[in-house]
Formats: sequence, C-alpha cells, structure tokens
Amino acid sequence: MRKGIFLVLIFLSAQNIFAKAHKIKIACIGNSVTYGYTLPNPATESYPALLQNKLGDNYIVGNFGHSGATLLRRGHNPYYKTKEFLGAMQMRPDIAIIHLGLNDTDPRDFPNYRDEFVPDYNWLIDTLRAMNPKVRIYICKMTPIFTGHPRFMSSTFEWYWDLQNRIEQVAAINHTALIDLYEAFHDRPDLITDAPTLHPNIQGAAKLCDVIYKTITGNFGGLKMPAIFTNDMVLQRNQPIVIWGTANAGTKVKILFHQLTRETIVAASGQWKITFPKMSADATPQTLRVVNEKTDLVYKNILVGDLWLCSGQSNMYFSLAESEEGDSVAKVANEKSNIRLFKYKPFAETDNMVWDSTALAKANNLQFFSGQWKLNTENAAKEFSAVGYIFGKKIAEEENIPVGLIEVAVGGSPLMSWVGRLTLESNPLFEPALHNWRKSDYLMGWCRQRADENLKDATSPFQRHSYEPCFNFEAAIANITNLSIAGVVWYQGESDAENAELFKKLFPVFVNDWRQQWRRNLPFYYVQLSSIERPSWNYFRETQRELLNQIPSSGMVVTSDLGDKTNVHYKNKIPVGQRLADLALHYSYDRSDIVPNGPLVKTLIEKNEQIEISFSQGKGLTTSDGKGLRGFELLNDKGYFITANARIVKDKVIIDVPENERIEKVVYGWKTFTRANLVNAAQLPASTFMMDVK
Repeated sequence: MRKGIFLVLIFLSAQNIFAKAHKIKIACIGNSVTYGYTLPNPATESYPALLQNKLGDNYIVGNFGHSGATLLRRGHNPYYKTKEFLGAMQMRPDIAIIHLGLNDTDPRDFPNYRDEFVPDYNWLIDTLRAMNPKVRIYICKMTPIFTGHPRFMSSTFEWYWDLQNRIEQVAAINHTALIDLYEAFHDRPDLITDAPTLHPNIQGAAKLCDVIYKTITGNFGGLKMPAIFTNDMVLQRNQPIVIWGTANAGTKVKILFHQLTRETIVAASGQWKITFPKMSADATPQTLRVVNEKTDLVYKNILVGDLWLCSGQSNMYFSLAESEEGDSVAKVANEKSNIRLFKYKPFAETDNMVWDSTALAKANNLQFFSGQWKLNTENAAKEFSAVGYIFGKKIAEEENIPVGLIEVAVGGSPLMSWVGRLTLESNPLFEPALHNWRKSDYLMGWCRQRADENLKDATSPFQRHSYEPCFNFEAAIANITNLSIAGVVWYQGESDAENAELFKKLFPVFVNDWRQQWRRNLPFYYVQLSSIERPSWNYFRETQRELLNQIPSSGMVVTSDLGDKTNVHYKNKIPVGQRLADLALHYSYDRSDIVPNGPLVKTLIEKNEQIEISFSQGKGLTTSDGKGLRGFELLNDKGYFITANARIVKDKVIIDVPENERIEKVVYGWKTFTRANLVNAAQLPASTFMMDVK
C-alpha cells in the first residue's frame, strides 16, 4: 500500500454516506471541467448532472470536480487536499472517472514537479481501490486547450502533450480504461469557448456526458460504418485494405471480403479496425459483408484498383457539365466501365449568400459533407469535377484497371482550411491563424468577407465555416485517412494568391501533414494557377514552380495557356485533367513513354553577350503556334523589364543581351495574363519563371 493511503482509510473507515447496495455509485473526479465552471447552472448542466439524468435511478452520480485542482500533490492547488477528494473517497464508488491534469500545465507546477505526475496519479488510483477493491476506474486524456489560452505557445502546448503521454503511461501501469477526451473534442473549438479556451460550454458539457456515458455503458448505438463505404466503391490495390467503424464495446465484428474472413473485438472506445492483406487490381465485382451482433451489412459491386483523391477549391469543384466539351465526354460515360465516382458535396455553397440555421448547425457538427459511390453514368460524370474525371478516365484507359475518384473540393477555400489542427498548433508561424480567424490576415480579405456574409445570421462568434483554418480537413479529409489511396491531385491557390510568401511556407507543411495522416509518402500532383489579370498571380505561379524543389514525389501542371483574362473559372478543363494524368502515368505508373510535363527552367548562363537557358523536359522545344518565341523579358540593374530577343537553338533558348545593359534576371510568362508560347515536343507549355543571371 502506497504511502498516505493508510491515513485516508483511518479517516473514512466509519463513513459511508452513500451506502445503497442496489445502486451503482459513480464518482466524477476532476477539476473545473468536471465541476462545470462557466456553465450558468453547474448543478444541472455539468456533465455529471447530465450523466445522472441519462443513467437514471439505478445510479448515483457524484460531481467531485474542484476548480483549479492539480493532480500533483505538491501542486499549487492539490486535489487530494480538497473536500471533493474526501467526498469521492467517502462515496466508495463502483465506478470512478478521473479527469485531471489541465491545471498541472501551470508554470507553478509542471516545471517543478513533472516527474511526480505519474507517481501521484498512481497514488490516487491506489487510494480509490483501497476504498473499494472492485472499483472500475476510467482515467481521461485531457480535453483540449485551444489557442485562446494566454500561455498556449509559450509553454502550455508542450507541457500539455507531455502530460497526455504520461496519462497513457498511468493507464498502462494501473490497467485502467482510458477515455480519450482530446479525440472527442479536438475538432470542436465551438464547444470550448471561454476566454482561456479550457471549459466546455453547455453543448460541450452535453458532448462530454455522451462520451462518458457511451464508454461506461459500452453502448455506442450498434454497428456504424463511415460514409465512404457504400455499394459500388473501389478499394486500393497493392496496399493493406483497412475497414473500420464503431460498434458496441466488447462485441465481435466479422468481415468477409474476397474469399477471406477477418474478425476483431470492439475496443472500450467503441472503435474497431480490421486489415486485409494487399490485393492486386480486380475488376470482378466483389461483396463486402460486415457482421456485428444482429446487424449484417452487405456492400455490393466492390472493385479493387487505384483510388485518387481530387481536392482543392472552385476550379477542382468545376463540374464536367460546366466544362468546354464536357457534355460530349459525359455522353460516352459507361456505367459498366471500371470508373467509380464519390463526390463529397458540401451542404451549403460559399456563394454570396446567407447560410440558414440548418447549414450553420451542420457546419458546427462537422456534418457538412455527404456523398455516395456512383457508377460512371452520364449524370454522375456531369456533376463530378471536370479535372478529376478527365484525370481518372485517362488513368483507367491507359492502365486498364479500376479507378475510384473521391472529390472533396470547396469553392474559395484557403489552404489553411485543409491542414490538420495539431499541425497548425505545433507550428509557431501558423498557430496564430487559429485564433480569431475572421479578423486574421492569415486569410485573404475576400475569404473573410465571404465568410462574414455566409455567417450573417450566426449567433455564436465561434460558428464554424468552410474557410476556417482546419475546417475542411476536420469535416471531410479526417473521415477518410484510414482509407488507402494511390495519391492526391490538387487544384487550389486562388484564395492564397495575394500572399505567395505565406503560401510558400504553408504548402510543404500541408503536404507533409496529409502524408503523415495517411502514413505514407503520397504522390502529390498539383495545378499551377492559370493566366488572369490579377496583379499577384505571376509571383504566385513562380512560387508554385519553386515548391517542386521542396516537395519530393510531387509534380505540377502548367495552365497559363488556358486561362481567361477576366474569369478565374476558365472553361477548358479537359487539358488540365489530361496533363495531371500524364504526370501520374509517368511518375506513379512508370510510363517512361509519356512526357510528364512541359519545360521547367534548369540553368541560365550569360556568356559572350548572350544568355543561354536550358530546361528539363525540354526535348523538341518549339512554339505552340508556330510563330516567334514570346514571353521572355530581361530585368536590368535599374529595375526595368526589357522585352527579350529570344530564339530556340538546339533545345535551348538563346537571348541576346542588349548593348550597354546589365541584366540581373530573366523572366518568362511574367505577365499576369500571358500567352507566352514555349512548349516541348509533347506540346506541353513551359512554366512561368524568374531566375538570376549567372
């Protein structure tokens, strides 16, 4: 028996104020989150009070939360010295739920006593077991601390995660159940809205009650599958096939697929996951059967092939029906082909409109996207992303394998909305973007104005929106990261083009975040912005080109030859999808016979009053229209751009240096709207660039 427990036993030996043998006694032990601090009426609105109502008369639930309490016994406000601690011990609970640690991140506590956290937690658990050796103990990973906390970046974030890891250690040492409250709340900042972003509001307390209730009863509402599982889906070949979902704790889930059977027992969290071995591409329709208790789900017409995620903003969302010659492509769509389509459709568009109460609620609850797998019919093809559809169609035809396409795109969405929260929180440069985002320069003014219009009728300043940092990741992408995929095709940047420097820092963080989420080095093929009369777009296109050197396993499609002078949504999307497919075929499918992209500047050397420029993928350099070379300019030492006399010589571009001019840089396609015409033998256009003269 650990030191100190004996004294507690002596003090409590004669007391048993809750002795009612026929009722199950539950002690909710914790700090202000358990107590219900900031709630209008903690006695009725705190999670223990709600839990009492939900469990009914066969239970006695005690709220033993003490605001400001530390788990650490040498902390500034140790829980074991409180009357709530004594009350919990007097109860001699049958079930104890412990949620402590948030206050131990205080500078008065963590730096001095961090190594005592695990022993002190062990002591608390031993004390409870001494009161009732049969007590069932659940310890909780802490609810989130969001970025409104005044010490978030200076200390709290690092110390918080240190303690989260120690809480897992405590659960392992003491063989207790672990309730992951962080997982339940990390994507819901609308539920923890006080100034220090510590305390759940009324809706948050209800969710806290729901999580605790499901865990201690094991009742998670029976078998539930993620929305991505429907008839007609495609599963990824040559990678382990993961099937997952939720069900009642302790029950058995059995899956039958491809003449194989796998089963597992559902964890105390209600979650389960079953992995099937790698499989080759198979166009023969299969049945996927999931059995749990009295539920028997059967998904029919399942193929094994390649899954590609098609994501971004409005030019990815732009449908085949809207695209030039798109109707002709859709008319020959064949539902018996090996192409399958899943379009995640947002509940409300980000057009210049005010969202109604249903849209606002769905955004807050992260129920904003819906969809199902569809066969390759004319109507399904028409409503799907033109860029994504053409990409997948060419892959399926060239490789003769089933191809599944998942579209997740939101018009006008900034890159920040697609990045996971923990990635932004852990990066000092991007963490401030999470706090008060509707007033933040991390988002372009246009995005903030449109969000304000959509949210005009929202009653809470914490209302969620498609442009909010992390939202699209949390509402859509996070739901499919267990699903193996072949790679990502990405068309986005229009809503970040006014700050190329910020995008240059964020884009590699974003790509790495997704690769970590999928636990593999996903191929990432993206589209460079087109030509348009918008002042910053030449610099942004150059930034996208430069990013190729920072991101391995990536490729970029050039579209400057396709853009519209005044319309960001140019209609000729078919070449974009085809060019993306060429990238994937060359790099992901090892098709050396396919040229992956247009000329990319490689070296630039000045000698003998000439500048010589060489390119990768520069074989067969020519002009797209058979006319003289256009688009090259020289930047002199006085800051002036000079039209260059450029010509093609043996797959290189030669530029004459004007007499008495000192040239510092060469640019190509530098007009915001450009019809520069350099292409290679595959008629693929060269990228915008700006490069120093050597």
